[in-house]
Amino acid sequence: MSDLPSRLLLNLAAWRNARTWRVAFSGGLDSTVLLHLLAHLAKHHSLPALSAIHIHHGLQAAADAWPAHCQSVCDALGVPLQVIRVAVQPGASLERAAREARYAAFTSLTEADEVLLTGQHRDDQAETLLFRLMRGAGVRGLSAMPAQRPLGQGTLVRPLLDVTRAELEAYARAHQLRWIEDPSNQDRQFSRNYLRHQVLPLLTARWPQAQASMARSAAHLREAQGLLDELAQLDLAQAATPSEFSWLGLPSLELAPLTSLSAARQRNALSHWLEPLTRLPDTDHWSGWNDLCGAASDASPVWRLADGELHRSAGRVWWLSGDWLRAPAVSVEWPDPSTTLRLANNGRVMFSGQTPVGPLRIGYRQGGELMHLAGRGHRDLKRLLNERAVPGFVRGRLPLLFRGAELLAVANLPGLDGQGPDGWKLHWQPTDEDQGLR
Repeated sequence: MSDLPSRLLLNLAAWRNARTWRVAFSGGLDSTVLLHLLAHLAKHHSLPALSAIHIHHGLQAAADAWPAHCQSVCDALGVPLQVIRVAVQPGASLERAAREARYAAFTSLTEADEVLLTGQHRDDQAETLLFRLMRGAGVRGLSAMPAQRPLGQGTLVRPLLDVTRAELEAYARAHQLRWIEDPSNQDRQFSRNYLRHQVLPLLTARWPQAQASMARSAAHLREAQGLLDELAQLDLAQAATPSEFSWLGLPSLELAPLTSLSAARQRNALSHWLEPLTRLPDTDHWSGWNDLCGAASDASPVWRLADGELHRSAGRVWWLSGDWLRAPAVSVEWPDPSTTLRLANNGRVMFSGQTPVGPLRIGYRQGGELMHLAGRGHRDLKRLLNERAVPGFVRGRLPLLFRGAELLAVANLPGLDGQGPDGWKLHWQPTDEDQGLR
Protein backbone atom coordinates (compact mmCIF):
# COMPACT_ATOMS: atom_id res chain seq x y z
CA MET A 1 0.00 0.00 0.00
CA SER A 2 2.79 2.40 0.86
CA ASP A 3 4.06 2.52 -2.75
CA LEU A 4 0.61 3.14 -4.25
CA PRO A 5 1.16 6.90 -4.76
CA SER A 6 4.50 6.35 -6.50
CA ARG A 7 3.07 3.59 -8.71
CA LEU A 8 0.19 5.84 -9.70
CA LEU A 9 2.54 8.70 -10.49
CA LEU A 10 4.67 6.38 -12.62
CA ASN A 11 1.63 5.11 -14.53
CA LEU A 12 0.62 8.71 -15.28
CA ALA A 13 4.09 9.94 -16.26
CA ALA A 14 3.20 10.17 -19.97
CA TRP A 15 0.36 12.61 -19.23
CA ARG A 16 2.07 14.95 -16.77
CA ASN A 17 1.99 17.75 -19.39
CA ALA A 18 -1.72 17.42 -20.15
CA ARG A 19 -3.92 20.45 -19.63
CA THR A 20 -6.41 18.74 -17.32
CA TRP A 21 -6.80 15.50 -15.39
CA ARG A 22 -10.47 14.77 -14.81
CA VAL A 23 -11.50 11.85 -12.59
CA ALA A 24 -14.64 9.89 -13.45
CA PHE A 25 -15.98 10.00 -9.89
CA SER A 26 -18.83 7.62 -9.10
CA GLY A 27 -18.27 7.93 -5.37
CA GLY A 28 -17.44 4.22 -5.12
CA LEU A 29 -14.29 2.75 -3.62
CA ASP A 30 -12.14 2.78 -6.76
CA SER A 31 -12.74 6.35 -7.87
CA THR A 32 -12.67 7.63 -4.27
CA VAL A 33 -9.19 6.22 -3.72
CA LEU A 34 -8.03 7.49 -7.12
CA LEU A 35 -9.29 11.00 -6.42
CA HIS A 36 -7.81 11.05 -2.92
CA LEU A 37 -4.43 9.86 -4.21
CA LEU A 38 -4.31 12.48 -6.94
CA ALA A 39 -5.43 15.32 -4.67
CA HIS A 40 -2.64 14.54 -2.21
CA LEU A 41 -0.02 14.01 -4.92
CA ALA A 42 -0.91 17.44 -6.30
CA LYS A 43 0.25 19.01 -3.03
CA HIS A 44 3.80 17.76 -3.56
CA HIS A 45 4.13 17.48 -7.35
CA SER A 46 3.47 19.70 -10.33
CA LEU A 47 0.43 18.05 -11.91
CA PRO A 48 -2.20 19.14 -14.44
CA ALA A 49 -5.33 20.88 -13.13
CA LEU A 50 -7.44 18.28 -11.31
CA SER A 51 -11.23 18.08 -11.41
CA ALA A 52 -13.94 15.41 -11.11
CA ILE A 53 -17.08 14.48 -13.00
CA HIS A 54 -20.01 12.50 -11.61
CA ILE A 55 -22.51 10.88 -13.97
CA HIS A 56 -26.00 10.57 -12.51
CA HIS A 57 -27.94 7.84 -14.34
CA GLY A 58 -31.13 8.14 -12.28
CA LEU A 59 -31.73 4.39 -12.36
CA GLN A 60 -32.48 3.92 -8.65
CA ALA A 61 -33.77 6.06 -5.80
CA ALA A 62 -30.56 5.69 -3.77
CA ALA A 63 -28.60 7.38 -6.55
CA ASP A 64 -30.27 10.73 -5.89
CA ALA A 65 -28.12 11.16 -2.78
CA TRP A 66 -24.84 10.37 -4.53
CA PRO A 67 -24.15 13.78 -6.13
CA ALA A 68 -24.29 15.40 -2.67
CA HIS A 69 -21.89 12.79 -1.27
CA CYS A 70 -19.50 13.33 -4.19
CA GLN A 71 -19.71 17.08 -3.70
CA SER A 72 -18.77 16.78 -0.02
CA VAL A 73 -15.77 14.59 -0.85
CA CYS A 74 -14.59 17.00 -3.53
CA ASP A 75 -15.09 20.02 -1.26
CA ALA A 76 -12.94 18.37 1.42
CA LEU A 77 -10.19 17.71 -1.13
CA GLY A 78 -10.50 21.09 -2.83
CA VAL A 79 -11.35 19.52 -6.19
CA PRO A 80 -13.99 21.05 -8.53
CA LEU A 81 -16.88 18.70 -9.34
CA GLN A 82 -19.21 18.62 -12.34
CA VAL A 83 -22.44 16.60 -12.10
CA ILE A 84 -23.94 15.40 -15.38
CA ARG A 85 -27.37 13.80 -15.63
CA VAL A 86 -27.86 11.32 -18.47
CA ALA A 87 -30.85 9.46 -19.87
CA VAL A 88 -30.34 5.69 -20.13
CA GLN A 89 -32.10 4.19 -23.13
CA PRO A 90 -34.13 1.06 -22.36
CA GLY A 91 -32.86 -2.14 -23.90
CA ALA A 92 -32.05 -5.79 -23.36
CA SER A 93 -28.97 -4.96 -21.25
CA LEU A 94 -29.34 -2.24 -18.63
CA GLU A 95 -25.61 -2.55 -17.86
CA ARG A 96 -24.67 -1.83 -21.45
CA ALA A 97 -27.18 0.99 -21.85
CA ALA A 98 -25.91 2.73 -18.70
CA ARG A 99 -22.31 2.35 -19.83
CA GLU A 100 -23.10 3.75 -23.29
CA ALA A 101 -24.87 6.76 -21.77
CA ARG A 102 -21.96 7.35 -19.36
CA TYR A 103 -19.27 7.16 -22.00
CA ALA A 104 -21.25 9.30 -24.43
CA ALA A 105 -21.14 12.03 -21.78
CA PHE A 106 -17.43 11.48 -21.16
CA THR A 107 -16.74 11.64 -24.90
CA SER A 108 -18.57 14.92 -25.37
CA LEU A 109 -16.81 16.54 -22.41
CA THR A 110 -13.21 15.44 -23.04
CA GLU A 111 -11.43 18.12 -25.05
CA ALA A 112 -8.02 18.25 -26.70
CA ASP A 113 -5.07 17.76 -24.34
CA GLU A 114 -7.38 16.54 -21.56
CA VAL A 115 -7.23 13.18 -19.80
CA LEU A 116 -10.17 11.34 -18.24
CA LEU A 117 -9.02 9.02 -15.45
CA THR A 118 -11.09 6.02 -14.40
CA GLY A 119 -10.61 3.71 -11.43
CA GLN A 120 -10.82 0.22 -12.89
CA HIS A 121 -8.35 -2.13 -11.18
CA ARG A 122 -6.80 -5.56 -11.72
CA ASP A 123 -9.83 -7.44 -10.36
CA ASP A 124 -12.01 -5.58 -12.88
CA GLN A 125 -9.63 -6.62 -15.63
CA ALA A 126 -9.99 -10.31 -14.74
CA GLU A 127 -13.76 -9.92 -14.53
CA THR A 128 -13.84 -8.27 -17.97
CA LEU A 129 -11.78 -11.07 -19.49
CA LEU A 130 -14.15 -13.72 -18.08
CA PHE A 131 -17.23 -11.78 -19.14
CA ARG A 132 -16.02 -11.45 -22.72
CA LEU A 133 -14.86 -15.06 -22.81
CA MET A 134 -18.42 -16.12 -21.98
CA ARG A 135 -19.65 -13.99 -24.88
CA GLY A 136 -17.28 -15.69 -27.33
CA ALA A 137 -15.09 -12.64 -27.92
CA GLY A 138 -12.04 -12.78 -30.17
CA VAL A 139 -8.52 -11.54 -29.55
CA ARG A 140 -9.56 -7.88 -29.48
CA GLY A 141 -12.30 -8.48 -26.91
CA LEU A 142 -10.18 -10.78 -24.75
CA SER A 143 -7.52 -8.07 -24.57
CA ALA A 144 -9.92 -6.68 -21.95
CA MET A 145 -9.52 -3.04 -20.96
CA PRO A 146 -6.59 -1.08 -22.42
CA ALA A 147 -4.60 1.15 -20.08
CA GLN A 148 -5.29 4.03 -22.44
CA ARG A 149 -7.35 4.84 -25.52
CA PRO A 150 -8.62 7.92 -27.38
CA LEU A 151 -11.76 9.51 -25.94
CA GLY A 152 -13.49 12.49 -27.46
CA GLN A 153 -10.71 14.87 -28.41
CA GLY A 154 -8.51 13.67 -25.55
CA THR A 155 -7.50 10.41 -23.85
CA LEU A 156 -9.02 7.89 -21.44
CA VAL A 157 -6.45 6.49 -19.00
CA ARG A 158 -6.88 3.66 -16.47
CA PRO A 159 -3.90 4.08 -14.12
CA LEU A 160 -4.93 1.43 -11.55
CA LEU A 161 -5.04 -1.68 -13.73
CA ASP A 162 -1.98 -3.10 -11.92
CA VAL A 163 -3.57 -2.50 -8.49
CA THR A 164 -5.82 -5.01 -6.70
CA ARG A 165 -9.11 -4.18 -5.03
CA ALA A 166 -7.58 -5.37 -1.74
CA GLU A 167 -4.87 -2.71 -2.06
CA LEU A 168 -7.49 -0.04 -2.69
CA GLU A 169 -9.51 -1.15 0.34
CA ALA A 170 -6.39 -1.08 2.53
CA TYR A 171 -5.60 2.46 1.39
CA ALA A 172 -9.18 3.58 2.00
CA ARG A 173 -9.20 2.14 5.54
CA ALA A 174 -5.81 3.64 6.36
CA HIS A 175 -7.05 7.10 5.34
CA GLN A 176 -10.55 6.65 6.79
CA LEU A 177 -12.22 7.31 3.47
CA ARG A 178 -15.97 7.05 2.98
CA TRP A 179 -17.43 5.71 -0.24
CA ILE A 180 -20.74 4.69 -1.79
CA GLU A 181 -21.78 1.06 -1.94
CA ASP A 182 -24.07 0.78 -4.96
CA PRO A 183 -26.92 -1.62 -4.01
CA SER A 184 -27.12 -2.83 -7.61
CA ASN A 185 -23.59 -4.26 -7.25
CA GLN A 186 -25.14 -7.08 -5.18
CA ASP A 187 -27.79 -7.91 -7.78
CA ARG A 188 -26.60 -11.14 -9.32
CA GLN A 189 -29.00 -11.00 -12.24
CA PHE A 190 -26.38 -8.73 -13.79
CA SER A 191 -23.72 -10.82 -15.49
CA ARG A 192 -20.74 -8.97 -14.10
CA ASN A 193 -22.06 -9.20 -10.54
CA TYR A 194 -22.63 -12.92 -11.00
CA LEU A 195 -19.03 -13.37 -12.10
CA ARG A 196 -17.76 -11.17 -9.26
CA HIS A 197 -19.68 -12.86 -6.46
CA GLN A 198 -20.20 -16.42 -7.69
CA VAL A 199 -17.49 -17.37 -10.15
CA LEU A 200 -14.31 -15.49 -9.27
CA PRO A 201 -14.33 -16.51 -5.57
CA LEU A 202 -14.44 -20.19 -6.63
CA LEU A 203 -11.58 -19.69 -9.08
CA THR A 204 -9.38 -17.85 -6.61
CA ALA A 205 -10.11 -20.43 -3.90
CA ARG A 206 -8.65 -23.09 -6.20
CA TRP A 207 -6.03 -20.89 -7.88
CA PRO A 208 -5.06 -17.94 -5.60
CA GLN A 209 -3.24 -16.20 -8.46
CA ALA A 210 -6.16 -16.57 -10.88
CA GLN A 211 -6.88 -12.86 -11.22
CA ALA A 212 -3.21 -11.98 -11.72
CA SER A 213 -2.92 -14.75 -14.30
CA MET A 214 -6.01 -13.54 -16.17
CA ALA A 215 -4.68 -9.98 -16.21
CA ARG A 216 -1.41 -11.32 -17.60
CA SER A 217 -3.27 -13.27 -20.28
CA ALA A 218 -5.15 -10.10 -21.24
CA ALA A 219 -1.78 -8.35 -21.63
CA HIS A 220 -0.53 -11.15 -23.91
CA LEU A 221 -3.70 -10.86 -25.98
CA ARG A 222 -3.26 -7.08 -26.27
CA GLU A 223 0.20 -7.72 -27.69
CA ALA A 224 -1.22 -10.25 -30.14
CA GLN A 225 -3.90 -7.75 -31.15
CA GLY A 226 -1.18 -5.20 -31.79
CA LEU A 227 0.46 -7.59 -34.24
CA LEU A 228 -2.90 -8.22 -35.94
CA ASP A 229 -3.40 -4.45 -36.24
CA GLU A 230 -0.01 -4.13 -37.92
CA LEU A 231 -0.92 -6.88 -40.38
CA ALA A 232 -4.26 -5.17 -41.06
CA GLN A 233 -2.49 -1.88 -41.83
CA LEU A 234 -0.24 -3.65 -44.34
CA ASP A 235 -3.22 -5.32 -46.03
CA LEU A 236 -5.32 -2.15 -46.04
CA ALA A 237 -2.47 -0.19 -47.62
CA GLN A 238 -2.93 -2.35 -50.73
CA ALA A 239 -6.69 -1.69 -50.83
CA ALA A 240 -6.69 2.02 -49.92
CA THR A 241 -6.15 3.10 -53.53
CA PRO A 242 -7.38 6.50 -54.75
CA SER A 243 -10.86 6.67 -56.23
CA GLU A 244 -12.01 9.05 -58.93
CA PHE A 245 -15.05 9.58 -56.72
CA SER A 246 -13.06 10.75 -53.69
CA TRP A 247 -15.18 13.92 -53.76
CA LEU A 248 -18.00 11.83 -52.29
CA GLY A 249 -16.16 12.03 -48.96
CA LEU A 250 -16.91 8.36 -48.21
CA PRO A 251 -14.52 5.78 -46.74
CA SER A 252 -13.89 3.14 -49.40
CA LEU A 253 -11.52 0.31 -50.30
CA GLU A 254 -10.63 -1.44 -53.54
CA LEU A 255 -12.22 -4.87 -53.39
CA ALA A 256 -9.76 -7.00 -55.40
CA PRO A 257 -6.77 -6.65 -53.00
CA LEU A 258 -9.05 -7.66 -50.11
CA THR A 259 -10.54 -10.72 -51.77
CA SER A 260 -7.05 -11.95 -52.72
CA LEU A 261 -6.34 -12.47 -48.99
CA SER A 262 -7.26 -15.50 -46.92
CA ALA A 263 -10.66 -15.35 -45.23
CA ALA A 264 -9.07 -14.73 -41.84
CA ARG A 265 -6.95 -11.86 -43.16
CA GLN A 266 -9.99 -10.36 -44.89
CA ARG A 267 -11.89 -10.33 -41.59
CA ASN A 268 -8.87 -8.93 -39.74
CA ALA A 269 -8.27 -6.10 -42.22
CA LEU A 270 -11.95 -5.19 -42.52
CA SER A 271 -12.46 -5.26 -38.74
CA HIS A 272 -9.57 -2.84 -38.35
CA TRP A 273 -11.07 -0.55 -41.01
CA LEU A 274 -14.63 -0.74 -39.68
CA GLU A 275 -13.77 -0.32 -35.99
CA PRO A 276 -13.92 3.51 -35.94
CA LEU A 277 -17.01 3.48 -38.16
CA THR A 278 -19.39 1.03 -36.47
CA ARG A 279 -19.87 -1.54 -33.76
CA LEU A 280 -18.27 -4.66 -35.16
CA PRO A 281 -20.40 -7.64 -36.18
CA ASP A 282 -20.33 -10.89 -34.25
CA THR A 283 -18.96 -14.06 -35.80
CA ASP A 284 -22.29 -15.26 -37.25
CA HIS A 285 -22.99 -11.91 -38.89
CA TRP A 286 -19.78 -12.05 -40.95
CA SER A 287 -21.66 -14.12 -43.49
CA GLY A 288 -22.87 -10.76 -44.78
CA TRP A 289 -19.33 -10.00 -45.98
CA ASN A 290 -19.20 -13.31 -47.86
CA ASP A 291 -22.55 -12.53 -49.48
CA LEU A 292 -21.37 -9.08 -50.51
CA CYS A 293 -18.18 -10.44 -52.10
CA GLY A 294 -19.88 -13.42 -53.74
CA ALA A 295 -22.80 -11.58 -55.35
CA ALA A 296 -23.05 -11.48 -59.14
CA SER A 297 -20.92 -8.89 -60.92
CA ASP A 298 -23.99 -6.91 -62.02
CA ALA A 299 -25.56 -6.93 -58.53
CA SER A 300 -25.46 -4.13 -55.96
CA PRO A 301 -25.10 -6.04 -52.67
CA VAL A 302 -25.40 -4.35 -49.29
CA TRP A 303 -24.13 -5.50 -45.87
CA ARG A 304 -26.12 -3.79 -43.12
CA LEU A 305 -24.24 -3.23 -39.87
CA ALA A 306 -25.12 -1.59 -36.56
CA ASP A 307 -24.24 2.00 -37.55
CA GLY A 308 -24.41 2.00 -41.33
CA GLU A 309 -24.07 -0.06 -44.48
CA LEU A 310 -21.29 -1.46 -46.62
CA HIS A 311 -22.02 -1.24 -50.36
CA ARG A 312 -20.18 -2.86 -53.27
CA SER A 313 -19.99 -0.83 -56.45
CA ALA A 314 -17.49 0.12 -59.16
CA GLY A 315 -14.95 -2.42 -57.90
CA ARG A 316 -14.88 -0.98 -54.40
CA VAL A 317 -16.61 -1.30 -51.04
CA TRP A 318 -18.05 1.91 -49.63
CA TRP A 319 -19.15 2.82 -46.11
CA LEU A 320 -22.48 4.68 -45.96
CA SER A 321 -24.09 6.18 -42.87
CA GLY A 322 -26.06 9.22 -41.75
CA ASP A 323 -27.63 11.23 -44.60
CA TRP A 324 -26.47 8.67 -47.15
CA LEU A 325 -29.12 6.31 -45.78
CA ARG A 326 -31.91 8.90 -45.95
CA ALA A 327 -33.80 9.56 -49.17
CA PRO A 328 -33.41 13.07 -50.61
CA ALA A 329 -36.44 15.16 -51.57
CA VAL A 330 -37.78 14.40 -55.05
CA SER A 331 -37.46 17.95 -56.37
CA VAL A 332 -36.71 21.43 -55.04
CA GLU A 333 -36.97 24.84 -56.70
CA TRP A 334 -33.86 27.05 -56.87
CA PRO A 335 -35.23 30.60 -56.93
CA ASP A 336 -31.85 32.34 -56.48
CA PRO A 337 -29.05 30.36 -58.20
CA SER A 338 -26.47 32.94 -57.08
CA THR A 339 -26.74 31.41 -53.58
CA THR A 340 -25.93 27.96 -52.24
CA LEU A 341 -28.94 25.65 -52.15
CA ARG A 342 -29.23 23.20 -49.24
CA LEU A 343 -30.82 19.88 -50.10
CA ALA A 344 -32.79 17.81 -47.61
CA ASN A 345 -30.60 14.86 -46.50
CA ASN A 346 -28.24 15.51 -49.43
CA GLY A 347 -25.75 18.27 -48.69
CA ARG A 348 -25.75 21.37 -50.89
CA VAL A 349 -25.29 22.55 -54.48
CA MET A 350 -23.80 25.75 -55.90
CA PHE A 351 -22.66 27.25 -59.20
CA SER A 352 -19.27 28.45 -60.36
CA GLY A 353 -19.15 30.91 -63.25
CA GLN A 354 -22.12 32.72 -64.72
CA THR A 355 -25.34 31.09 -63.54
CA PRO A 356 -27.83 29.90 -66.17
CA VAL A 357 -31.13 31.62 -66.74
CA GLY A 358 -34.05 30.14 -64.81
CA PRO A 359 -36.50 29.09 -63.59
CA LEU A 360 -34.32 26.28 -62.21
CA ARG A 361 -34.89 23.29 -59.99
CA ILE A 362 -32.87 20.39 -58.59
CA GLY A 363 -34.30 16.92 -59.09
CA TYR A 364 -33.10 13.32 -58.99
CA ARG A 365 -33.02 10.45 -61.43
CA GLN A 366 -36.37 8.74 -61.88
CA GLY A 367 -35.53 6.82 -65.08
CA GLY A 368 -35.82 7.75 -68.75
CA GLU A 369 -34.04 11.12 -68.50
CA LEU A 370 -32.34 12.42 -71.67
CA MET A 371 -29.57 15.01 -71.86
CA HIS A 372 -28.41 16.97 -74.90
CA LEU A 373 -24.64 16.94 -75.41
CA ALA A 374 -22.83 19.09 -77.96
CA GLY A 375 -21.82 16.95 -80.94
CA ARG A 376 -23.59 13.84 -79.59
CA GLY A 377 -27.23 14.84 -79.58
CA HIS A 378 -29.61 13.50 -76.95
CA ARG A 379 -28.24 10.72 -74.76
CA ASP A 380 -29.89 8.55 -72.16
CA LEU A 381 -28.76 9.52 -68.65
CA LYS A 382 -28.47 5.91 -67.55
CA ARG A 383 -25.96 5.23 -70.35
CA LEU A 384 -23.98 8.37 -69.48
CA LEU A 385 -23.71 7.25 -65.85
CA ASN A 386 -22.65 3.77 -66.98
CA GLU A 387 -19.91 5.29 -69.17
CA ARG A 388 -18.47 7.04 -66.12
CA ALA A 389 -18.86 3.98 -63.84
CA VAL A 390 -20.80 6.04 -61.28
CA PRO A 391 -21.39 3.88 -58.15
CA GLY A 392 -24.95 2.60 -58.02
CA PHE A 393 -25.76 4.07 -54.61
CA VAL A 394 -24.85 7.56 -55.88
CA ARG A 395 -27.04 7.57 -58.96
CA GLY A 396 -30.34 8.16 -57.21
CA ARG A 397 -29.01 11.15 -55.27
CA LEU A 398 -26.82 12.92 -57.83
CA PRO A 399 -28.35 16.39 -58.11
CA LEU A 400 -29.75 17.02 -61.59
CA LEU A 401 -30.30 20.59 -62.78
CA PHE A 402 -33.54 21.14 -64.73
CA ARG A 403 -35.01 24.12 -66.50
CA GLY A 404 -38.59 23.09 -66.96
CA ALA A 405 -38.38 19.54 -68.34
CA GLU A 406 -34.91 20.08 -69.84
CA LEU A 407 -31.99 18.38 -68.11
CA LEU A 408 -29.16 20.94 -68.10
CA ALA A 409 -26.46 19.36 -65.91
CA VAL A 410 -25.44 16.51 -63.63
CA ALA A 411 -23.46 17.76 -60.63
CA ASN A 412 -19.74 16.92 -60.32
CA LEU A 413 -19.43 14.74 -63.45
CA PRO A 414 -16.95 16.26 -65.93
CA GLY A 415 -18.59 16.92 -69.28
CA LEU A 416 -22.06 16.73 -67.77
CA ASP A 417 -21.76 19.34 -65.03
CA GLY A 418 -22.08 22.55 -67.06
CA GLN A 419 -21.61 24.55 -70.24
CA GLY A 420 -17.97 24.34 -71.34
CA PRO A 421 -14.74 25.76 -69.86
CA ASP A 422 -15.88 29.39 -70.09
CA GLY A 423 -19.41 28.81 -68.83
CA TRP A 424 -20.92 27.61 -65.56
CA LYS A 425 -20.58 24.39 -63.61
CA LEU A 426 -22.82 22.75 -61.04
CA HIS A 427 -21.03 21.63 -57.86
CA TRP A 428 -22.37 19.27 -55.22
CA GLN A 429 -21.07 18.84 -51.68
CA PRO A 430 -22.75 15.54 -50.76
CA THR A 431 -23.00 15.96 -47.00
CA ASP A 432 -22.17 18.25 -44.10
CA GLU A 433 -21.62 15.23 -41.87
CA ASP A 434 -18.33 13.56 -40.93
CA GLN A 435 -18.61 10.12 -42.56
CA GLY A 436 -15.29 8.95 -41.13
CA LEU A 437 -16.29 8.31 -37.51
CA ARG A 438 -19.43 7.05 -35.85
